[in-house]
Amino acid sequence: MACVYIPVQNSEEEVRVALDQLPRDATDILDILKAEQAPLDLWLIIAREYFKQGKNEQFRQILEEGSSPEIDEYYADVRYERIAILNALGAYYSYLGKIETKQREKEEHFIMATQYYNKASRIDMHEPSTWVGKGQLLLAKGDVEQAFAAFKIVLDGDRDNIPALLGQACVQFSRGRFVDSLELYKLDPENVEALVALGILDLHRNDAADTRKGMEKMQRAFEIYPYCATSLNYLANHFFFTGQHFLVEQLTETALAVTNHGPTKSHSYYNLARSYHSKGDYEKAGLYYMASVKEINKPQEFVLPYYGLGQVQLKLGDFRSSLSNFEKVLEVYPENCETLKTLGHIYVQLGQTEKALESLKKSIKSESRDAQAFLDLGELLISTDAGAALDAFKTARSLLKQGHEEVPVELLNNIGVLHFERGEFELAEKAFKEALGNDILLKFIDSEAQHPTDKAHHDPIKGAVHTAMDDSASVEKYKDMQLFHRLEEDGVAVELPWNKISALFNLGRLLEQLHKTEMASILYRLILFKYPEYVDAYLRLAAIAKARNNVQLSIQLVVISSSIPIRDALKVDDKCPNALLMLGDLELKNDDWVKAKDTFRAAKDATDGKDSYATLCLGNWNYFAAVRSEKRAPKLEATHLEKAKELYTKVLLQHNANLYAANGAGVVLAEKGQFDVSKDLFTQVQEAASGSVFVQMPDVWINLAHVHFAQGNFALAVKMYQNCLRKFYYNTDNQVLLYLARTHYEAEQWEECKKTLLRAIHLAPSNYTLRFDAGVALQKFSASTLQKTKRTVAEVRSTVVELKNAVRLFSQLSAASNLQFHGFDEKKIETHVGYCKHLLEAAKVHCEAAEREDQQNKQRIELNRQVNMAEEIRRKAEEQRKVQLERRKQEDELKQVMQREEHLERIKEQWKSSTPGSKRKDRLQTEDEDGGNEETAEGEDHEEMEDEDASMTYRESYDQIHDHDDQVDDNPQDLLAAAGLEDSDAEDDTLAPSSITNRRRRQLSESDDDDDEHLQRQPESSPAGENSVDMQESDGD
Repeated sequence: MACVYIPVQNSEEEVRVALDQLPRDATDILDILKAEQAPLDLWLIIAREYFKQGKNEQFRQILEEGSSPEIDEYYADVRYERIAILNALGAYYSYLGKIETKQREKEEHFIMATQYYNKASRIDMHEPSTWVGKGQLLLAKGDVEQAFAAFKIVLDGDRDNIPALLGQACVQFSRGRFVDSLELYKLDPENVEALVALGILDLHRNDAADTRKGMEKMQRAFEIYPYCATSLNYLANHFFFTGQHFLVEQLTETALAVTNHGPTKSHSYYNLARSYHSKGDYEKAGLYYMASVKEINKPQEFVLPYYGLGQVQLKLGDFRSSLSNFEKVLEVYPENCETLKTLGHIYVQLGQTEKALESLKKSIKSESRDAQAFLDLGELLISTDAGAALDAFKTARSLLKQGHEEVPVELLNNIGVLHFERGEFELAEKAFKEALGNDILLKFIDSEAQHPTDKAHHDPIKGAVHTAMDDSASVEKYKDMQLFHRLEEDGVAVELPWNKISALFNLGRLLEQLHKTEMASILYRLILFKYPEYVDAYLRLAAIAKARNNVQLSIQLVVISSSIPIRDALKVDDKCPNALLMLGDLELKNDDWVKAKDTFRAAKDATDGKDSYATLCLGNWNYFAAVRSEKRAPKLEATHLEKAKELYTKVLLQHNANLYAANGAGVVLAEKGQFDVSKDLFTQVQEAASGSVFVQMPDVWINLAHVHFAQGNFALAVKMYQNCLRKFYYNTDNQVLLYLARTHYEAEQWEECKKTLLRAIHLAPSNYTLRFDAGVALQKFSASTLQKTKRTVAEVRSTVVELKNAVRLFSQLSAASNLQFHGFDEKKIETHVGYCKHLLEAAKVHCEAAEREDQQNKQRIELNRQVNMAEEIRRKAEEQRKVQLERRKQEDELKQVMQREEHLERIKEQWKSSTPGSKRKDRLQTEDEDGGNEETAEGEDHEEMEDEDASMTYRESYDQIHDHDDQVDDNPQDLLAAAGLEDSDAEDDTLAPSSITNRRRRQLSESDDDDDEHLQRQPESSPAGENSVDMQESDGD
């Protein structure tokens, strides 16, 4: 036990101080040192011991007190110890500045170190240790050249000063001059520190030859001095990677025994912890990692033990402690990919999904070529964002292929499943086939595409598969394993690696979705052939049989699967809960209520009541028990409905997103008459179920349609039923068609009701209920038609036909051999038949009345048609007369204009030919004398010509109009005659007007001839010198 003795002042006694038992409060020691005026070297020894123990605050407190002005004044003659204290403080602040990450605090530490070194220089400016300290400070600040100058000052006075030489070697190393640095270290071939430093230089070159040289130097240093802790740690690190854990433990224990230096001990504890960690002894590894962490003050000094401790705590399930240690690692290396991935995993375990996503995205950003980071991101996103998860998985697959690494089967299977959920079946099939690889499994899958007549049928695998698929008539084929036995007998090795089972099973599910159930059943049987305890394959075979309405075979398959022990899966018994639940559902479908209830309870007990699906099935059982038609007791019904609601609510409390429980709760509310609440609930379930391949819930569509029907919204109900038929049943489900027909019936849409029932009968010809409903619909349709106030003969005749069809349907049902099995009462059927016959008798009377009324209507319509035709002919004749009159008027006006122009031209020619030049002069003189009279005469002559032209125009227009009227009067009779509607009495009436018109036309033509002759004679009889007035009068006559 190391001790120091402080002499008591003015006495021979001493105060003994154990260095390993120094008080936590340094004030007690300081009081003793001050009171006894202890030598400064004791102050330095006690401060250094505090530093070794990691008590840096006490170390600083003692040295600062030892360098205070009072101490300097008291110990003015003691120079070396005062310098040593100041240099120690300078080295301490230099170290703090070197490890500090914040720039401001770093500069403050460097300023303090500079102040202490300057204070030491003022005591003795030639002290070598002060210059070495200054050089180390400058080197830490990055001022390499000034650091080199400081070390050179020391070496100029003492060439063998080891600290200065080591400092210059560091300077050369920082400059990149490794050869010069090595030369400085090689000055003393037996110097252990130099050998260790040279070995570290070689080891950090990351070259095999240099690594070998570095370990040789470490071994040489160990041979010279076997208690050098640094060399022991590097040797232990080397033997750890060679797997020699015994030597690791020996070397690290020796290093721990010979050193008190915190960082060195931390390395030793770390090596020892790694050794136990690699051997799987996590308890001891955690203890030594913790000891390594305690020897350092900050993660920046040595971060590896924090990483190892976090790994061990993660393995032991202490997620929060592990998170704390990895976050400290992240403070030092904020972009370390492995740390970020580990943090993401821890956040997932703690339920902090957002932080997990953030960490994994940072890891991908820092290392975009890390396939594992994308895998982890995809696993995290698969439950929240399937599209992003698929992209992450695809990126991981691409990176692995680019790196020529094998793509894991699990990754390809996940890609296939995500494509499957998105409805991208071709891509899903491609991914599953890639996961299965190019082996015998693909031959089974691809054999379906080959026809047995192809050349490929010579392959025994494909031939056996086609034989098994052709044997589709046998219901026992789902349990038949002879296919694979025959292949093995033919020398074909049927192998199925365990890691490909999931991919093969998922491929079978995909084939089921593509309606290739035969090939899917072969794949399920292949799984069962190699792994008979794979219960899910039995359940899928049972589901295929159930889909084909083969309930008995489905029950047999489920019973086989439920009798197989599932190791480590159940704690109560060896029953499979999934198989029991499916068995209960089949028993319920088979109308075996008591067994179904017992089976559901057994499944619930098998999982200690934790299986929500078992609880849901019990809720379904109570609901069906409440609405059973043959035993409908009000009290019992209310009890079962309340129990069903309680079970559905329990499931929703455990899993608030359970769509089936929400749908069941909505059904119970609808049965209680709370239609608005149930409709909202059904709508939410419908929206949540949309967009997923695996969630097929036609029931919620039907339930929503039922609610609309109950509220009287028949149009919406019809639309919902039709959408459900089209979306889920390809318009081939007779039960939904029955719901649709009932809605049409209540909406009094008889024709649509009849068509819907006929479709359902076509799909299920043996369903007598559909036939009965069709007869009732035809009966109701006929009765409603006969009750109409206005009906046509066609409607009455159609009613008669429909009534006869209804009588035929009811008669067929009456003749059925097993009436009670079909649920019909013979008296009730006879009542329907009698009513239909009564309607037939009434229909005859209605038919006769309708025929008479129809005949009258036809005659009335024919008469109206003839009258309308005559009116139309008259209207067209009138329009034609008006058109001809307008055309005649335009022609007459044109003719008159032309006649005036011709008349004017004749007058001009007469004037030119009958007036000589000599008489013109006499007449001009006479006109000069009687100028006023002539002007008056000319005016009168002009007016008389205008009056005469107007009278002639009026007379010609009048004759043309009357002539045209006579012609138009004849046209309607001609048009009627052309239409076959001429009147014999009208022929005599039309003869007289026709002759009168002809005579009038002859008179007008003769008058026109006389006028022309008169005009031609007039210029010859008129003298050339006569006044123009006589000419006008002659024309007028």
